[in-house]
Amino acid sequence: MRTALLTIGTTPILVAVIIAVALAGSPTREARGAQQAAAKTSNPAPAQSPTPVIVELFTSEGCSDCPPADRLLYALGKAQPVPGAEIIPLEEHVDYWNSDGWNDPFSSSQFTVRQKDYVYVFNRASEYTPEMVVDGAFEFVGSDQKRALADIAKEALVPKADIKIEELPGTNPDARKMQLRVSLAPLGALNPKHGAEVVLAITEDDLSSDVTRGENAGKRLNHFGVVRELRVLGKVDSAGSFSATPDLTLSRDWNRENLHVIGFVQDRSTKRILGAAILSLSRASS
Repeated sequence: MRTALLTIGTTPILVAVIIAVALAGSPTREARGAQQAAAKTSNPAPAQSPTPVIVELFTSEGCSDCPPADRLLYALGKAQPVPGAEIIPLEEHVDYWNSDGWNDPFSSSQFTVRQKDYVYVFNRASEYTPEMVVDGAFEFVGSDQKRALADIAKEALVPKADIKIEELPGTNPDARKMQLRVSLAPLGALNPKHGAEVVLAITEDDLSSDVTRGENAGKRLNHFGVVRELRVLGKVDSAGSFSATPDLTLSRDWNRENLHVIGFVQDRSTKRILGAAILSLSRASS
């Protein structure tokens, strides 16, 4: 068992990763021998890059059941506790709780509409919060840590499309306007029957609110990977490829040090996410 301890505000969060044994079982004597032999070789195989896995959380500051799910997403993004996975958090604040006493400053009807698409593909009766969706393939109550770790581990083993995102040269790191390049290699066998689209998201980490009304009145809520902007860049072509150079304008309310740009390709019919990439916009990485 591997554990990671993370402090959010004044609350310590313990993330326990137990999925390796559950998925692979204990190694046999022969397997252990092979592992030991491989460790002694003078030319070990290069380590593989972790597989990007998109973890969406539909949440609201007006929902009393949501803070534990927010903390879980925070821990997943900060601690990166699943071996072989690069967890990319998308915290999407829906707007249907806003009439219950507190207007969530991060909420948007756009995220409510996106959640309704998942309601349809997962054949659920209605939307709810908190809901976590892993790579568009699995959904469950967003505070279910065991389920989150297991489903992320499953998706880390799935072959993914090769999508790249980069800031074009010549952009001033302090500027609020920039141009990106988003490219997708041919999908090949991953090319979905009913087409796919490439989506761009801007997220911001380490946000917080002091809630004064509604079900969470009196609480200070912390957030990670809050979606600030979400837009479809276009459809994947018949060859399963895509390329675009979108312009990006950063709001003055956003802290560039905490911003990330995420590009992902999603099946238009099943909503399964076929591949993803993330780019930090912090000055340190520019």
